[in-house]
Amino acid sequence: MPSGDLPPSGQVADAVAGHWADRWAPRGWRPYLRLARIERPIGWWLLLLPCWWSAALAATADDRLFPDLAHLLLFLIGAIAMRGAGSTYNDIADRDLDARVERTRSRPLPSGQVGTRAAAAFLVAQALVGLCVLLQFNNVAKLVGLASLVPVAIYPFMKRVMPMPQAVLGLAFSWGALMGWVALFGRLDPPALWLYAGTIAWVIGYDTIYAVQDIEDDEIAGISSSARLFGSRLIPAVGVCYAAAVLFMVPALWLAGAGLLGWLGLALFAGHLARQVLRLAPCDGLGALTLFRSNRDAGLILFAGLAADCLWQGLAGV
Repeated sequence: MPSGDLPPSGQVADAVAGHWADRWAPRGWRPYLRLARIERPIGWWLLLLPCWWSAALAATADDRLFPDLAHLLLFLIGAIAMRGAGSTYNDIADRDLDARVERTRSRPLPSGQVGTRAAAAFLVAQALVGLCVLLQFNNVAKLVGLASLVPVAIYPFMKRVMPMPQAVLGLAFSWGALMGWVALFGRLDPPALWLYAGTIAWVIGYDTIYAVQDIEDDEIAGISSSARLFGSRLIPAVGVCYAAAVLFMVPALWLAGAGLLGWLGLALFAGHLARQVLRLAPCDGLGALTLFRSNRDAGLILFAGLAADCLWQGLAGV
């Protein structure tokens, strides 16, 4: 789609309508803000929440009253920057595929609003912000954080060569489940690894729901997705992913010494995921998007439970 076919504002079809980026940002900045998905904070929330879970779990294991606030802030900045960098990288790699999908063909690169070189420069700038954040942590955390670039780098190409690219996305988007722990302890222990495994299953589940929007276009364009792979078994498959997420998190909480409020947070998280499965309709793309976005609330519920548990156990031990 040429840029002249875009709405006057340059609004992207799958962007959030009426966002401040389209109303107040200088016109020349808007395509870059869309590359970073700034109008869709759900992406950085889903990248951030495993970091916060891990930080809260580490605080519980270390008998702290609350997760390290400096770490929580650094994870927030890093998640926003690296989500933007990842989205930009994904759009550069997928610009030809995006041009063949109705929902994505009006994005800045396939529509011609931004050139590939300019997008690459923007990618580097965002990655440098993420690097500055990473350098604030201990040496082991730096190495673990740098290792996350491997699944991030290969993910955009997996939809061309494997039937369920969401598995690779799970490896990348779940990395924060390791970072909160290693940032505090300077090592990786079983609770962080169990949390990472559970988060991978959670990511596969919610991104399968997200992929429901594009099943028909993906089939035409030859793009693989777990939604296409599961087909008529979509709903039970998402249920299995979500059940695995919760089950893998059980030993993470147990080994970290979680108390009643932590387990309550996990139970409420599980209930939220079950509600998503019950409401999922394979032919309802708009409903699937709503369910996908609701995972921010599910993740915040779990973090609230883990953080409250730190405080409760800490005060009880005073």
